[in-house]
Amino acid sequence: MNLRAGRLGKKMTEKAADFTSSLEFDKYIFEADVDLNIAHTTMLKQEKIIDSSIADNIITVLKKLKIEGIESLNLDPSVEDIHMAVENYVTDQIGEEAGFMHTAKSRNDQVATDLRIVLKVKIREIQRDILDFIQGIIEMAQEHTKTVIIGYTHLQHAQPTTFAHHLMAYAQSLKRDYERLDDTYNRVNLNPLGSAAMTTTSFPINREITTEILGFDSYMENSMDAVCSRDFIAETVFDLSLMVTSLGKICEEMVLWSTHEFNLIEISDEFSSTSSIMPQKKNPDVAEISRGKTGVLYGELMTILTILKAIPYTYNRDLQEITPHLWNSVETAHAMLDIVKDMLLTIKINSDRGLELARANFATATDLADVIVREKNMPFRIAHKIVGRMVTDAIDLNLKAEDIDSKFLDNICMDLTGKKLDIDEDLIKKSLNPLENVKMRKVPGGPSPEMVNMAIENLNEYLKTEINKFNL
Repeated sequence: MNLRAGRLGKKMTEKAADFTSSLEFDKYIFEADVDLNIAHTTMLKQEKIIDSSIADNIITVLKKLKIEGIESLNLDPSVEDIHMAVENYVTDQIGEEAGFMHTAKSRNDQVATDLRIVLKVKIREIQRDILDFIQGIIEMAQEHTKTVIIGYTHLQHAQPTTFAHHLMAYAQSLKRDYERLDDTYNRVNLNPLGSAAMTTTSFPINREITTEILGFDSYMENSMDAVCSRDFIAETVFDLSLMVTSLGKICEEMVLWSTHEFNLIEISDEFSSTSSIMPQKKNPDVAEISRGKTGVLYGELMTILTILKAIPYTYNRDLQEITPHLWNSVETAHAMLDIVKDMLLTIKINSDRGLELARANFATATDLADVIVREKNMPFRIAHKIVGRMVTDAIDLNLKAEDIDSKFLDNICMDLTGKKLDIDEDLIKKSLNPLENVKMRKVPGGPSPEMVNMAIENLNEYLKTEINKFNL
């Protein structure tokens, strides 16, 4: 079928046809386009807009095409897009009557619908894998509720925590990534079909039928908005950009923690490489490449937003240029999710090194200040000053936290306030012990084993509810 024959007297040049063709990335929407045509033709038949026997012939050929696959289509750039390729296939099979399948629809509402059909599936696939990743993190965390490590602020030793507590930070971040996609899904799950080119159609179509057949929640209520809106794409890629930000943070810590200087973890050989010249090297290549791919998503998001900027209502061909960036974003983010999951869940934890770092550099100093506040009813700022001086003097004298006693504190306090503290020796030792330090933090959200287990239990309940949604 020559779509140009009616209005245009000349064929596009080969360069122009190739330049404007969307066939290269239309492979993503092939099955969706076939399903859409089946649904639309079914509706036309039920509403008696086209002859039922013609509709049946069209539907039979479309089902045959779906089985044969995209390979059976003529994907020459002169065809322009997948929509015409599908229509041409049906025309080759049953003749000009195939043209009835395009009654009351346009490629404008067709492509908008195809994109939503496919993206709904892609979002759900990524969501399922996020839940699987969270479940794996929970299982790992349950084994490390008493594995003490050091926590960092400004990448400097801050306070003791546990590896489980740190892992659950990953899990909570991924939970929000999941929820953002869940919220976006609701806006993707709207049916543009029936909007036609931009003002619907004079045919008495039934949009509720195609909405139900294609599995949408409802149809879009403004035809102009329906054919040109691509905010659902930008929103999805934004969600994925935040998800890979979460993954990139994990990768960054895997790179740091696997160094000789940190020595907190060992990344599995399956996710590492070696040097072409230095035989001793074990490089965290998967983590580094994943970290780098975060920038790919950011770039795709900015590209999509830039294309969308100031496009007038309604359909403009610029919109075609958005879809390659959508699919690249989806594929990159999904691949990154899967590989980071596999990498993280197979690392080995050096628990002795974690405790060693937690004992070093006075990371428990805050709790000593808290003890002074509680025992001596002293304002925190004064206690903070006393303990700060204690740390400075101890470092100058090459003392460790376990070397601090009540006499050492009394001397500092006398110098600063003119009074002794007289803090019980056992309280000092307990507050400066990283193991005891973690146990005392029983505030919800904290690192004590009880609180981490409570968080794990709550997240497990959440997972059960969400996983059931996919099993319905």
